[in-house]
Amino acid sequence: MAEKTEPAQAAPKGSTPASRIRIENHTFVGSFWCAAWLFTIGYLHLSFWKGFFAILLWPYYIGQHVSAILH
Repeated sequence: MAEKTEPAQAAPKGSTPASRIRIENHTFVGSFWCAAWLFTIGYLHLSFWKGFFAILLWPYYIGQHVSAILH
């Protein structure tokens, strides 16, 4: 769901480099990911400790797996 962004415009004369920083907010995507993650844990009927480790460890292992595929 990448959005196309236009290249940064030249800063007005007399502005500092910090005035050209652009902050993007991806709250919806992050919230959706978190809700889907919690739904998956509930759907699998995991016990408390398995759910606890799922929240802490699964993202790490998924990231390692995806990183290995992409490289």
